Amino acid sequence: MERTLCIIKPDAIRKKVEGNIIQMILDAGFKIIALKLIRLTNERAMSFYEIHKDKPFFKGLINFMTSGPVIVIALSKENAVEDFRNLIGATDPLKANNGTIRKLFATDVQENAVHGSDSIENGIREVSFFFDESEIID
Repeated sequence: MERTLCIIKPDAIRKKVEGNIIQMILDAGFKIIALKLIRLTNERAMSFYEIHKDKPFFKGLINFMTSGPVIVIALSKENAVEDFRNLIGATDPLKANNGTIRKLFATDVQENAVHGSDSIENGIREVSFFFDESEIID
């Protein structure tokens, strides 16, 4: 089974659609193996998104991700990374397919409701960034 990380972002929580998003994830056959509500600190957000530190949107991304609570969810499923990317849709909700999480709940490219790991390797790394193995229930 592959693992992937979902982050339900501050915009989705402000809109009170986190329950809808979690239900869509479960309906798509994913198993939740760990979940917690947290508030990212500046340092933690900068560490998680370090790959983007030289990009012009980095500061705005950090400000957004620390603007409110997030829900981090470790997911498990055969083909988890690709299936989750298909479920969440394109980063730009205007380009996302109908019925995807971002098409339904995102506002724009930055406030796009959810994060999903973009590779199997990043899925492993990102899950372990937020969860110790002792917190994961397979």
